[in-house]
Amino acid sequence: MDLREKVAELPTGPGVYRYKDEHGTVLYVGKAKNLRARVRSYFSEERLADAKTGSLLAEARDLDFILVDNEKEALALENNLIKELQPRFNVLLRDDKSFPCIKLTHEKYPRVFVTRRIRKDGATYYGPYLPASLAYRLVHFIHRRFRIPSCVVDLNRSHPQPCLQYHIHRCLGPCVKGLTTDEAYARAVRDVKLFLEGRLKDLAAGLRERMEEASEAMRFEEAAGLRDLIATVAEVEEKQKMAAVDGDDADIFGYHAEPPLVAVDVFHYRHGRVVDRRQFFWEDQEDLDPGEFFSSLLKQFYLNQPHIPRRIDVPVEFEDSELLEQMLTEKRGRKVEIHTPRRGTKKAMLALAETNARHSFEQRFRVRKPALKAVQAALQEMLGVDKPPTRIECFDISHTQGADTVASMVVWQDGKMLKSGYRKFILRQVEGVDDFASMREVVTRRYARVRQEGDPMPGLVLVDGGVGQLHAAAAALESLEILNQPLAAIAKREELIYVLGQEDEPVRLDRFSPLLHLIQTVRDEAHRFAITFHRDRRGKSLIGQKPRKRRG
Repeated sequence: MDLREKVAELPTGPGVYRYKDEHGTVLYVGKAKNLRARVRSYFSEERLADAKTGSLLAEARDLDFILVDNEKEALALENNLIKELQPRFNVLLRDDKSFPCIKLTHEKYPRVFVTRRIRKDGATYYGPYLPASLAYRLVHFIHRRFRIPSCVVDLNRSHPQPCLQYHIHRCLGPCVKGLTTDEAYARAVRDVKLFLEGRLKDLAAGLRERMEEASEAMRFEEAAGLRDLIATVAEVEEKQKMAAVDGDDADIFGYHAEPPLVAVDVFHYRHGRVVDRRQFFWEDQEDLDPGEFFSSLLKQFYLNQPHIPRRIDVPVEFEDSELLEQMLTEKRGRKVEIHTPRRGTKKAMLALAETNARHSFEQRFRVRKPALKAVQAALQEMLGVDKPPTRIECFDISHTQGADTVASMVVWQDGKMLKSGYRKFILRQVEGVDDFASMREVVTRRYARVRQEGDPMPGLVLVDGGVGQLHAAAAALESLEILNQPLAAIAKREELIYVLGQEDEPVRLDRFSPLLHLIQTVRDEAHRFAITFHRDRRGKSLIGQKPRKRRG
């Protein structure tokens, strides 16, 4: 049965349709109020003349559908299938990163850190936060004021001594017996929950009561610390009140297209001010239909996001805008409006977003070398550290079937490779092929030397490999009692970046990302340096062998 015959048998109700190729791979997912009418329209002369539709039908060999009860369900199902299947002919929001949340883990000694992925793991999530830096500032505040850490130390077992975070008063030290009590840690966690839930009056009342108790018991230093914390909480509460009554709540989209390349800029206005700007890029929009493009973009952007603004301004009108308005209104619990401004201040703000999208396009597709500060800031955000890393030390292992195993370390510092910092290692303790043990040995040797000589640790330790190599390096650092050192691994092929402490949420940067280019450059240089060293040793080994005597 060919496609036209299948179309004739489609039902007339609402649902989702999927075009597939000869291997069963889904090429395109669409939704329709009337499945038969919508899919039949693909075979009209006007649609067949469209290059994108023509290419789709040329490759399509099969068609299936899913019936639903109404058009809203069809729209939601279409969005979920696009995200899951990533069909080649759909507009895909490939490099979208959701707004950060703050995660309070579900452990004996809970930890708090920033994450962009919400999981069903028993943890409590707060947010999302705009701008993204707000989440990091709040976690930093929690470290300083409540002393609940973000560390990756195993808190379920006792350690001989605390790490630096305890000594600089950013952690209560539950990992060392006698530094704190279960009751004191649990009380600090309750305070953090009240703070993140916005129950600042309850938090202040509890702090005031404890301040008076400490004062009566003549623990004046503790009372003074609680007094300062009460003042800070009161200040935060006042700022929240001011923001709640001030200004507008809107997202404004601008775009610039030179098919197949497209750049989109999104400005997030909160309380009358721009609090964040995000950029998205596509390279595969050969036959761009702006209405279809923004219809697909907004569905993927908002239907799986917890935060939805009151107003969304877009540069073009599109078919599903009213239906999407209704769904977002239901999701938000308050009215949501999607507009294409024609005049006035809102039109000027839209023009500003489009101007920035044009600059983003130029920067991404025509200018390949971004500012060093921008790359360092992106690295800082990915790692969730307090300051931008200025030095990266990267390790790679090289061997031939387990023989002559060597390792290399290269250094990137302040925007360039620092060849005077490169190091070579001959592995002595590992027998056979064991990349994990090799990584553990070389990292141990490197940073034992660093500690012995009193040198500072790098802003990031990077290892070539996946989670196994990452954990091997982490074990080496922990054996040296070097804790809370930023550590990451980059896996070949998938080019996923695993950050220690967030291994379940690997970072996938888009292939045009300057940060990915930096990490790849450092990784590839470590690999080149290791291979060169290995070849030199292997060559010397072969030269040193005595020639075999010929028989006969």
